[in-house]
Amino acid sequence: MRRPLPAPLAHSTSALETSVPNVLSIAGTDPSGGAGAQADLKSIAAAGGYGMNAVTALVAQNTQGVSAVEVPPADFLRAQLDAVSEDVRIDAVKIGMLGSADIIDTVAAWLDSNPQQLVVLDPVMVATSGDRLLETEAEDALRRFLKYATVITPNIPELAILAEDSEPDTWDSACALAQVVAERYQVAVIVKSGHLPGDQAGNAVVTTQGTTAVFRQKKIDTSNTHGTGCSLSAALATRLATGASLEAALEWTSTWLHGAISTSHHLSVGQGHGPINHFWRLWEQSRVADATPVKLGDFEATTRPPQISAAGPQTKRLWELTGQIWDSICELPFIQQLASGTLATADFTFYQDQDALYLSSYSRALATLSAKAPSSAEQVFWARGAAECIEVESSLHADWLGPDYISAGPSHITRAYTDFLTSSASLNDYAIGVAAVLPCYWLYAEIGEILAQVNTPGHPYSAWLSMYGSPEFRQATEQAIAYAEQVLSQAPGQTLEAAQKAYQQAALHELRFFAQAQLRN
Repeated sequence: MRRPLPAPLAHSTSALETSVPNVLSIAGTDPSGGAGAQADLKSIAAAGGYGMNAVTALVAQNTQGVSAVEVPPADFLRAQLDAVSEDVRIDAVKIGMLGSADIIDTVAAWLDSNPQQLVVLDPVMVATSGDRLLETEAEDALRRFLKYATVITPNIPELAILAEDSEPDTWDSACALAQVVAERYQVAVIVKSGHLPGDQAGNAVVTTQGTTAVFRQKKIDTSNTHGTGCSLSAALATRLATGASLEAALEWTSTWLHGAISTSHHLSVGQGHGPINHFWRLWEQSRVADATPVKLGDFEATTRPPQISAAGPQTKRLWELTGQIWDSICELPFIQQLASGTLATADFTFYQDQDALYLSSYSRALATLSAKAPSSAEQVFWARGAAECIEVESSLHADWLGPDYISAGPSHITRAYTDFLTSSASLNDYAIGVAAVLPCYWLYAEIGEILAQVNTPGHPYSAWLSMYGSPEFRQATEQAIAYAEQVLSQAPGQTLEAAQKAYQQAALHELRFFAQAQLRN
């Protein structure tokens, strides 16, 4: 008896509110670590679960292919399954390679004895080469086995086999075929578009009621796709085990997998189809949340010259202090995907929400600088900037978020940044406040200049790219740099050092602000 899907949650469930789910992977191995049980365990951990594994087959493979398969006796597989279930609470089961009718029947018998599990089945039936992996007897056994599955995640060729139809060549026909499978086997189906032609990639939830959710993104041009099917199903099982709805679980998994593929070039594994970067979010979180106090000179000077030049020696020094922070910003998956247009809509919406909240507080910091400014020209400049922040905030809500959008409020990262800016402007010397707000001009404008080079009318985020890459914003940035140069050149040594520290701290806040959209649980 299959376990039904959990009801949709009224709100997201954090790791602070529930125990870590225990997820059992039943799959073959991959000694190169990219697919099979090894990929499952990485995916489960990345998705917030505790992974366990019962091995169905010992597979000698690497990024270039499979060279040998050794299948342990079925009674040994049952012994593995019993050893886990007799001792550990199992919240979800992910099933991958089964291989033979005997193995399938063994897992089915165990599930009969342990009917409480939520089961995500990746029906491994067709190799990347297109070769069938199961004998006819095993395929028939797998069809009977579908009654145990809560969700199945076939690729396009496997979907066609289960539907006993020809392979679909469009997204709509694939979803239609998935509904046939859903109705025939009374199971939810995840449609994966990786085998379909075109530049779009994505996943959909299809049930007996039709397509209930679609998550589309642009395809990433990479050969590092080894183990994507295993990884998706294992992560999906884990998110379901937290109590998320199928739609919410697939949204999280799709975004995570997209990031894992897009950052896979940071790995160097094998000479064939490389693995995905399972722990990209963990590594990004560790990097941007590093609590090590920063001292002036800790970062090497960046090798990337600014698009918008410094106004003199003081602002040249500030750019040098940006150092590797600037390199890290440029290398963020968020920025890379924003440039390519592959950034998930949910991530961009979260960013816009936080940006609108940020601008509301940032405008107060600029207004404070206006009140402190020593000349009327500076007073007018900062006051105009404060007014424009409010105008941009209103525009963000109206144009992207919509008039009915209700914000969840500032994240702790957004709050930390805005508190830093308002306190720097109000409690410190004018020069320190100017240095603190400068990265929001300079670094945003630098990113805008880079992104302007890839902006086209068809770019999904063209309006945002146009705003921060506009001549008007560049001109305002040049003026802010000029005022910073002027005030810092007159600042006494102690004030100058404090201003440089404030600038560098603000640059770190910028890094964390951009990164946070893809680091949500």
